[in-house]
Amino acid sequence: MLASWRDGPARSAIVDFVERTVVDLPPEERVAVFDNDGTLWCEKPMYVQLDFLLRRFAEQAEADPSLREKQPYRAAYTGDLTWLGDAVTKHYRGDDSDLKPLVAAILTSQHDITVDELAARFDAFFAVARHPTLDRPYTECAYVPMVELLRYLEAHGFTNYIVSGGGRDFMRPISGPLYGIPPERVVGSSVGLVYREGHLYTTPTPEFLDDGPVKPARLWDRIGRRPVLAVGNSNGDIEMLEFTRGLRLLVRHDDADREFDYATGAEKALARAEEDGWTVVSMREDWANVFG
Repeated sequence: MLASWRDGPARSAIVDFVERTVVDLPPEERVAVFDNDGTLWCEKPMYVQLDFLLRRFAEQAEADPSLREKQPYRAAYTGDLTWLGDAVTKHYRGDDSDLKPLVAAILTSQHDITVDELAARFDAFFAVARHPTLDRPYTECAYVPMVELLRYLEAHGFTNYIVSGGGRDFMRPISGPLYGIPPERVVGSSVGLVYREGHLYTTPTPEFLDDGPVKPARLWDRIGRRPVLAVGNSNGDIEMLEFTRGLRLLVRHDDADREFDYATGAEKALARAEEDGWTVVSMREDWANVFG
């Protein structure tokens, strides 16, 4: 069932843990949580949701020339992908100077529309958008070994959740088709909603940025159990991994030939994995295949 996982310490750690857990824990306690960007699918050269937002910011800058000298609209209008990606990387290093204007723009980019209209915008994006360097649809950028891991866990009575810094409503349309995870098991960042005349409308008020220490708080709020298995790939996943009382997996991006080779934004997580004995999953060494 783990056909794309090479024999080695990572695969052995997974199989040994699952076999023990099936004996030791009832199914209701077999909760597994997964980050999304960089853990279940590709996050470089920029996050998929940033690509969606980039297109929206460019539309806004086209309609309002005064926005073209302000970030992140300037980056979107000129096609400067570096600024957008660096804003998130700097956040994981503790510098939110660029994240603040980015978040402010995000909050006003899709406000006062119904949740159904928002979902339709996401569906339209996924229907045509392609990864800029891998030349494949984003819907084909999920990691095959991780999808196999999801199925393997399900076959052994685990319930899988996504707990991600990405937008909850952005992930929900594709969490089922890509990962077999229904929308009610997606925990992510969100904005406030208001009800008017039979519809839910988005607001520009932030609700949660589901990252770092917020992740365990949000997963407890939504799930009500400590996970027994957690998988992440960045500094923003450290607290979720800490909160897990079983197997902790950290995906290391070290395969420039098949995906990307980088540790930026994961330096603290990799150091912590070495210190505390978390299981590091090497794309290069542990995965026979990356994409389908």
